Amino acid sequence: MRLITLDDFKDTLLKGKQRGWDFILSKFTFQNNARTKSAFNSSAVISANWWEIPYVKKRWNKMMTNDEHQNYKQYLMETVLKDHSNLKLLSLGSGTCSHELELAQYKQFEAITCVDLSEYRISQAEKKAAQNNLQNISFVCSNIDNFSFKEDHYDVVLFNASLHHFRHVDTLLSEKIVPCLTSSGLLVINEYVGPNRLQFPKAQIQKINKGIQLLPKKFRRRYKSSLYKNSFSGSGLLRMIIADPSECVDSSSIMPSINKHFKVIIEKPYGGNILMNALKDISHHFIDLDDEKTKALDAIFEFEDEYLKHNPSDFVFGVYRKPEH
Repeated sequence: MRLITLDDFKDTLLKGKQRGWDFILSKFTFQNNARTKSAFNSSAVISANWWEIPYVKKRWNKMMTNDEHQNYKQYLMETVLKDHSNLKLLSLGSGTCSHELELAQYKQFEAITCVDLSEYRISQAEKKAAQNNLQNISFVCSNIDNFSFKEDHYDVVLFNASLHHFRHVDTLLSEKIVPCLTSSGLLVINEYVGPNRLQFPKAQIQKINKGIQLLPKKFRRRYKSSLYKNSFSGSGLLRMIIADPSECVDSSSIMPSINKHFKVIIEKPYGGNILMNALKDISHHFIDLDDEKTKALDAIFEFEDEYLKHNPSDFVFGVYRKPEH
């Protein structure tokens, strides 16, 4: 693992410009929960990450559902859960609950419970639910250790970009998630499942750097900066722990643990091995596309597809069933 990298200094400077120096100063505390909360409490709109790009979202949809216009939640409701009713769903680490609020609009759900430790995000979600008159969704601001799991109660447990923030994934799944699911209950994930603490192997870092060079220089100017992105060295372990002690803390255990405790119903890898880091801090260039930008993204998409032929995906959408006893 790399303790400190050149990108640690670059990214700290950029975060100060993008999110303000108060955000950087919030990291200087010995309380792990406080540092984790500060990573998610910000109300600032960040347009520097790959998940902001509509064309990338279409790629994900295609890889998850075979339809670039259908997201995984629509696919889930129109296939796996199509004929179900009175469903109870638990979402852990739900953030602003945008995915859960979308699911709450389906009549199949009797109750959706969202749990997150960020007061700000939970309050925002509560406002949106009230605005949309959604009566079947509730919100709990809590650490998972303090949350009371109901045994044999939930039909679906959802982790959307949150499971990689939990320690001891195998214990969480076996001792908390399996018991709280009904006999036919489902685990649904849309997750980063790559190396712990984003400690990518050297071969992957080399490919990411090649991917960056596929993009014209004018599209590599970093968000809210005059600097250009010419290379990627990865995140140092020290910065990862300081910035957010929960970030990818046990992510490499996710797939082995799920396969150990659940039966696969649907499993759709959708890459991210190259795109996530190549497009970080420069994604704002690709929010609105023209022919040149589309061509550039197509080139790096093709480059990642070739990489995925020989390497496991860093991101997976999956649906898994509780095993029968």
